[in-house]
Amino acid sequence: MPIYNKLVRDLIPQVIEKTGKSFDTTILSEEEYHSELRKKLQEETDEYINAEDDQSAVEELADMLELMNVLAEQHGSSMEEVEKVRKEKAEKRGSFYDKVFLISVED
Repeated sequence: MPIYNKLVRDLIPQVIEKTGKSFDTTILSEEEYHSELRKKLQEETDEYINAEDDQSAVEELADMLELMNVLAEQHGSSMEEVEKVRKEKAEKRGSFYDKVFLISVED
């Protein structure tokens, strides 16, 4: 039996159950949950970086966005607040559309 030891989407147990396979799950404590959310975001980021086509990249971005929704709530916020902060930062410091690559700054 493969061992995964990772956070999965809420409906994955039902998906596995429909295949007739047996599985083990547990419910995480709040501390474990927050830690695993961070690990999962890193996993999805790595999968995005390694995506070989646009469709795969978009799928991974969707997973990252789902995790960001949950993480925003974990921090007592919301995606609306995250978007507000994003816009404020873009207004004050710009975005990343201009492809500016900083090489050095004189001390």
